Amino acid sequence: MKSLLEGIEEILLMGPGPSCVPPEVYTALSRKTLGHLDFYFLEIAEELKEMLRRIMNTKNNLTIPISGTGSAGMEAAFVNLVEPGDRVLILLNGIFGMRMQDVTGRLGAKVDVLEFPWGPQLTWKQLKKRSGRNLTK
Repeated sequence: MKSLLEGIEEILLMGPGPSCVPPEVYTALSRKTLGHLDFYFLEIAEELKEMLRRIMNTKNNLTIPISGTGSAGMEAAFVNLVEPGDRVLILLNGIFGMRMQDVTGRLGAKVDVLEFPWGPQLTWKQLKKRSGRNLTK
């Protein structure tokens, strides 16, 4: 019996996700599975972290890949940096700002929110004007 999945033709996806998968990724996915504590997995992870440090131009040993969405990365940053009572400024102009407002609130932070119209990228000038503070880059 033929699988319907075999009839999927290659298509260029240009939205926020799902994204097109390079052939090298499919090849990697066909490899044997390793446990997260396997010595070879740890060796691969160390090599990946070194490559990330190179492209991010940092020597920080805490440079790590996070398997997840951009939201997962932002949440990981907040969870590891924010403690109860810390002040956090959320720039809210869409669903991701709302998510991070929720995350920081659950962490016990004192959350300040500046709301902007949904969609366009915020400029430094807009932020300085709306905040009423003497901000520096």
